[in-house]
Amino acid sequence: MKLLRIICYMDIYEYTRMPFGIKNTPAHFQRMMEKIFQEEILEGWIVVYIDDIIIYSETWDDHVKYIDRVLSKCTPINLKISLKKCNFGQQELLELGHKVLSLSLAIDHNKVAELLLKTVPKKIKEMQYFLGFASYYRNHIRNFAHITSSLYKLCSKDVVFEITKESRDEYERIKNELTNAPVLILPEFEHTFKLYIDASCSQGLRAALHQRQIVDGEPRGGGIFYISTQLKDSEARYGDTQTECLCLVWALEKLHYYLEGAGFEVYTDCRALKYLLNMKTTNRHMLRWKIAIKEYRGNMNIIYKEGKSHNNADGLSRWPLDNVKGNSA
Repeated sequence: MKLLRIICYMDIYEYTRMPFGIKNTPAHFQRMMEKIFQEEILEGWIVVYIDDIIIYSETWDDHVKYIDRVLSKCTPINLKISLKKCNFGQQELLELGHKVLSLSLAIDHNKVAELLLKTVPKKIKEMQYFLGFASYYRNHIRNFAHITSSLYKLCSKDVVFEITKESRDEYERIKNELTNAPVLILPEFEHTFKLYIDASCSQGLRAALHQRQIVDGEPRGGGIFYISTQLKDSEARYGDTQTECLCLVWALEKLHYYLEGAGFEVYTDCRALKYLLNMKTTNRHMLRWKIAIKEYRGNMNIIYKEGKSHNNADGLSRWPLDNVKGNSA
């Protein structure tokens, strides 16, 4: 606060509370909230994001108890809560552009509705804003890297910004994908994950994380996360086995917070990948990747699946992709 003092001709004035408009205010407020509710966060039934507090529980009795604990901590430090902005006992909520339910995660279509009214961007800044918005939901969209490839190219420095039929079609397709994006299920770490991977030597890497869960006594499967990226020029010259191995390492790195310590099956249409951990090779890339994969050895089971029945990821990598920088998931 001392750095924010205001010097007037009569005296020096200082804020008594954190003001709006200061660059470090959100980080300072977030740190303060996490310090106040540190015990509750560690117990795993509360999420704090700046001035938003989300309490979740499995039973109503626990929920009431948790609310009482939070309110009892707010009172002594004079942290005021507006009842108009509070919702209690909800089965679903809208948060950070998503619709969060007990078992799934969907896009908040109120946010997307504004986008549907907009025409094709006519300036680079408008296109960058659109791509930034769409990229926020890319884990809901299969093959996002391919769909947006020409639009990202339009934003490159050495390219003249000109809307073509191809870019117009891509723009409309992204809007359609956002409005019809699949609902992602929330992971259950006591159940086995299914990781579908596929790579096309000159076109890109794709992976889809799925899981089969038991809901109300009945099995239910669905997607948890979709990722895609393009190959670098040097990677595009790899052989089939090398590219598939690269895809597996890349997918494990991207999804490690789901897969680390959890049991999962890897489905691939590359038969050689099944024997990767026992493979003898002098290729430095393969040796390095083999070491990276070994930490998952006890939890991972690699299963060969023919390409024609490997639609979860295979279809995502068969689209031709331009090598556009900065377009990866």
